[in-house]
Amino acid sequence: MPDVLTLGETMVMVAPVEADGGISLDSRFALRPGGAESNVAIHLSRLGHATEWVGQLGDDPFGAIILDYLRATGVDVGRVVVDPTAPTGVYFKDSDGQHTDVYYYRRGSAASRMSPDLVDRLVDEPPAVLHLTGVTAALSAGCQALVERLVIRRGLPATRVTFDVNYRPALWPVVDAAPVLLGLAASADVVFVGLDEARTLWGCRDAQAVRDLLPGPAEIVVKNGAVEATSIGTEGTVSVPAPRVDVVELVGAGDAFAAGWLSGLLRGVSALERLQLGHALAGHVLRTTFDDIELPADLRHGLPRTAPTTTSGAG
Repeated sequence: MPDVLTLGETMVMVAPVEADGGISLDSRFALRPGGAESNVAIHLSRLGHATEWVGQLGDDPFGAIILDYLRATGVDVGRVVVDPTAPTGVYFKDSDGQHTDVYYYRRGSAASRMSPDLVDRLVDEPPAVLHLTGVTAALSAGCQALVERLVIRRGLPATRVTFDVNYRPALWPVVDAAPVLLGLAASADVVFVGLDEARTLWGCRDAQAVRDLLPGPAEIVVKNGAVEATSIGTEGTVSVPAPRVDVVELVGAGDAFAAGWLSGLLRGVSALERLQLGHALAGHVLRTTFDDIELPADLRHGLPRTAPTTTSGAG
């Protein structure tokens, strides 16, 4: 039984080997799995936790790349569905060293065909923690129904559900996304959300406004970019400033933060230490063009050095 099960779409990410080279006729590329949920699973596996990723892939070389890579990083993929009638999605990163554009080719992918029937494959070995994101809910009506069954209807009883809002404007407009993501977030045990997302979706101006909107979850974690991350839960309100980082690329940092925080949850550490772990892992990923990389020993085996923090009464 895994410590953490993640479920969603994973595509093949195609990125130039040179971080600031951009895409051209002379570009050399590296292929890696790319998906919010599998990113979290890979990070957690590197941190020593038993993880599993579930999704649907095409019966093609891209699906094989994803399965081989996840297996090599210690992620269980035994319950992944391979669909011979639909492709695995791919996307390209194009970076000039200052700005990164991402081009997705995922329409009609195998993952977009996921449905609530997938839950039947999971009930025999429910995880301690189920981690989902709003990206999956945006892919199709079947995917939305799948996520709602897992989060709102609690398709895996006794499993703690964590939900990263992860709003992607390119997938659906605010008018459609806002009520769906609000319903999912309100039903989860732990919610991750960027303050910019919460402002765009629900008009929230600060972390406390998010908490007022979402009183149900045991804990909410609000990320305010390069400023700070704040958790509000049973330990009150705790804020940890984001470390200064020479940023190469922003893509993937949110997944790394969630993985660091979840690792702290599984280790049984305090809210302060969970935020520190989230920042430490996100900061490590911000220094690369890839969504996951090998972790230094201090992250694999211990907690980072304590960062400044502010706390207040129970929230």
